[in-house]
Amino acid sequence: MGWKEAAEPYLTRMPTVSRPEGHVPFKRKLAWTGFILVVYFFLTNVSIWGLGAGASDLYGQFRSLLAGGQGSLLQLGIGPIVTASIVLQLLGGANLLGLDTNDPRDQAIYQGLQKFLVLVMICLTGLPLVFLGGFLPADTALATSLGIGTFGVKWLIFAQIFIGGVLILYMDEVVSKWGVGSGIGLFIVAGVSQSLVGGLLYWGGGAGEMGVFPYWINVLLGNITGVTLSSVVFNSTVGLLPIFTTVLIYAIVVYAESVRVEIPLSHARVKGARGRFPVKLIYASVLPMILVRALQANIQFVGRILKSWLGTGMPTWLGQYTTDMQVTGGLFYYLAPIHSPSDWMWWTSGASGAEPWQILLRVSVDLTFMVIGGAIFAIFWVETADMGPESTAKQIQNSGMQIPGFRQNVGVIEKVMERYIPQVTVIGGALVGLLAVLANMMGTIGGVSGTGLLLTISITYKLYEEIAEEQLMEMHPMMRQMFN
Repeated sequence: MGWKEAAEPYLTRMPTVSRPEGHVPFKRKLAWTGFILVVYFFLTNVSIWGLGAGASDLYGQFRSLLAGGQGSLLQLGIGPIVTASIVLQLLGGANLLGLDTNDPRDQAIYQGLQKFLVLVMICLTGLPLVFLGGFLPADTALATSLGIGTFGVKWLIFAQIFIGGVLILYMDEVVSKWGVGSGIGLFIVAGVSQSLVGGLLYWGGGAGEMGVFPYWINVLLGNITGVTLSSVVFNSTVGLLPIFTTVLIYAIVVYAESVRVEIPLSHARVKGARGRFPVKLIYASVLPMILVRALQANIQFVGRILKSWLGTGMPTWLGQYTTDMQVTGGLFYYLAPIHSPSDWMWWTSGASGAEPWQILLRVSVDLTFMVIGGAIFAIFWVETADMGPESTAKQIQNSGMQIPGFRQNVGVIEKVMERYIPQVTVIGGALVGLLAVLANMMGTIGGVSGTGLLLTISITYKLYEEIAEEQLMEMHPMMRQMFN
């Protein structure tokens, strides 16, 4: 008996959100999406009960990408979901699962396995946060008043984190089945957009806390003293460089989304019925970048856990950390991504204290990791999402369409698709990885990560396309029957 037969009774019984039996009206989809978004913001503002002073964010500058909120029920954000997806993609890419997602039985096993892995990842990331690293310390006063000790309070903290991880898992499933887009994309857009709006409009107490508009208004009015050319240009959140970078990345992503190779199609039995199959430059979208950055976040997660566990006994070649757990040297330093201009512009004030050759090596590793990783995960994404040449050819064949000038045969259509899809997938994945690194190096408004900015722009663009398509289907029901 194989693993599928042994695990099927358990995996197929995992709680799941039922799919709608018929067509879901567009207004109802918007209502479900809006409701889940409100719940998400509510949960990010519900603080963990029993959390003591001195808590620190282990994810650090990966927070905007992994969504969630530090010290809230959604402490882990979408991290466990993304990590489980990485594991499944690697297992599927190596053909170790032996599952055919076109088979309803195997599809149910796959979905159950994904949920099970998410629960495992919640434990693997939540337990070290609470019990090993001291990143989420227990409130000693509460422990004394309850009489359960700090160890008991720690279990209460972990229980809340676990519940939050399960909630965001099913919130994502609700949006995917009943709403518009995907829950993961929605949560990323919500978190990054909040940081962008704050980076533009927040009127803080000092120059370092202001948004772009308040900062430049105060500069023009002369309310901020000590302004230098370096601070005006290279400030990582309100300077001219991050403003230019944000606008440039927006323009490049929107342009790249519109660049495509359109393969002509014609209906085999309906004369005059024609269409086009678009192969976009960013064919796999920018969502595989979540997997690449999540892999980097998990590597840094392991480094910080090791430091908190070993303390001064940690070898210097492995990692060197400050008191606030910022890596400054060793292997984990070179594996850490570039987050802002201060990480690599050693000639400016406040830049990294490492030697120039060390900084250049770190930039090279980050660039290589993102470009190659972006291409690899884009290939995995296309294959697992049934967007590869074989799956696309079957979809075209089943819709009754064919490529003019070629026989109506799945194998023939697949060969035509193989001329475009694999090459465009690799080029698009590498391009997105390059843009993500450059955006981080130049800085962005609000200090959001380059990957988060790319994801927000691309996801918003796709949401716009999906909303326009849904409205078209509502206006012309016959088109919905044709495409379904």
